[in-house]
Amino acid sequence: MEHSWDELDQYRGAYFCGQWPSIIDMLLITESTFGHRPAFTVFTPERVTLTFTEVVDNVRRVGSALAEAGVERGDRVVINGKNSPEWAIAYLATLWIGAVVVPLDNQMPCSRMESLSAFVEASYLFADKNIIEALDQTQAWYQGLKGCATLLGASDDIAPIGGMAAKREVDHVPLDEDALAAILFTSGTTGAEKGAMLTHANIVSDVYQACDGMFLSLDEHDVLYALLPLHHSYCCTAVLLEAIKHGAECVFGQDIVVSRMIGDLTRGKVTIFMGIPLLYNKLLSGLLKQVRKKGLATYALIRTMMAINGVCKKYLRINLFRPLFNKLLLNKVGLDHNHILICGAGPLSPKVFKQYQQLGLDFIQGYGLTETSPILTLNPISKFKIESVGKVFPLVDMIIADPDEHGIGEIRVKGPNVSAGYYKDRENTAALFDEAGYLKTGDLGYLDREQYLYLKGRAKNIIVTEGGKNVYPEQIEDLFQLYTEIEQIMVRGYQLKADVPGDTIEAVIYPNGEYYRERGIPIREDLERIIAEVNHTLPFYEKINRLTIAEEAMDMTSTKKIKRNTVTI
Repeated sequence: MEHSWDELDQYRGAYFCGQWPSIIDMLLITESTFGHRPAFTVFTPERVTLTFTEVVDNVRRVGSALAEAGVERGDRVVINGKNSPEWAIAYLATLWIGAVVVPLDNQMPCSRMESLSAFVEASYLFADKNIIEALDQTQAWYQGLKGCATLLGASDDIAPIGGMAAKREVDHVPLDEDALAAILFTSGTTGAEKGAMLTHANIVSDVYQACDGMFLSLDEHDVLYALLPLHHSYCCTAVLLEAIKHGAECVFGQDIVVSRMIGDLTRGKVTIFMGIPLLYNKLLSGLLKQVRKKGLATYALIRTMMAINGVCKKYLRINLFRPLFNKLLLNKVGLDHNHILICGAGPLSPKVFKQYQQLGLDFIQGYGLTETSPILTLNPISKFKIESVGKVFPLVDMIIADPDEHGIGEIRVKGPNVSAGYYKDRENTAALFDEAGYLKTGDLGYLDREQYLYLKGRAKNIIVTEGGKNVYPEQIEDLFQLYTEIEQIMVRGYQLKADVPGDTIEAVIYPNGEYYRERGIPIREDLERIIAEVNHTLPFYEKINRLTIAEEAMDMTSTKKIKRNTVTI
């Protein structure tokens, strides 16, 4: 059986040694074939595009300047900024000289950025102007930097990355595949960040597995859209590095703002788009809302056509109504050129997944975590299962530990993309693995006979009812994804009777204020109606018994997952 990584045989010995190339080796392999093709594009608002040869030239220029400043192999370089070609060049230039990338969340408080930068003993800093100006530059870690450059925004005191230059340019540092490439701090929905150490082999092996065989199919003619933050491993691997591997174009989006996103998708003619459940839910709700405005007959006709198209697409491999959907619906949200949608950072409701498929769009769901570079499974286009988060990657050994009577247990993994542990954190590194060396994901699920994974939720979030039943709150939350009345929902357990062990189910909801202001209807009464609708589909032990309305939005990670530990309502 042929695999995507078989193509590396022709480059082994010339560009790299060992099983996997470094990220820079992968870039140079691509540039040798696709140097003239567009690589990085941004609309600011004019279109600015760099070819792969221009990217390599810029990476060499910036990498040489880093080396001249005294940054050495193994030094840690912090990057903190919005998505941009400059961000990507800083990332690659760091690797060019054998240093280690430390990408930080653009939304994190300055105090946290300062403590993490000090923790990794940063040697150099790339950041947007507003971030640098907000830092306490008197701190020891900042004073100890070998240099600093801005990514977006001009500063009177600090040189921009575009102005970096060395007296003499240097070639890239050859790296062993097991060399450390990045330290990625987990965003953490339930605790403090930990720095997952990822090698070049970890990351590159994940890139190649994602495009193996039945999984992600793309080539140099595709256009990918980097909208999710690039410090997040999913977007960095599945969009930026996947584009580099294939010689495809990467369009950079800087804010999750729907109007700007639609403009980027349309102008860039994006063919592969990765978003998050919240975004896909809003897009779908907006599309169907516009159809409803045209009247009941039109809405019924479109939904019938969607159902027919879904059947034809799945069983006959015929996308019957896609050209019509392009003209009527998809062009309004910039998806008329799209042929693959990818959902990252959380599971999408099967109901939503199915409706995108009916519109003629191939939807790929995946599962993974920062510590696995990050992807472990993808739902193949040619053989997708709506309820599943995908088929296990070919080089990943996945087991279900301590399964219950339904086969549900903790998901544990081994593989070339699995991190060796956390930076300067022996205690959490030891706790990350079991006695057999499998990484403990902390997620619960089960595998079917074809190695498709079905995700149930986080082990630490599980609710045990008075009757001893296990309830997975994430699965209940997914049932609310298409209710535009709800901005955020968190399902959790609460103890109804102090002397009776076991939890009852509560929903904490932050309502969509704009929706209720426009309609002037009672919020609690309407939310209770929605809960009753959902409860009707649930077994008795999963039914929501209490509603709590949040007056303020709950804290979220940069990929829009609620930080459960911060909710105290």
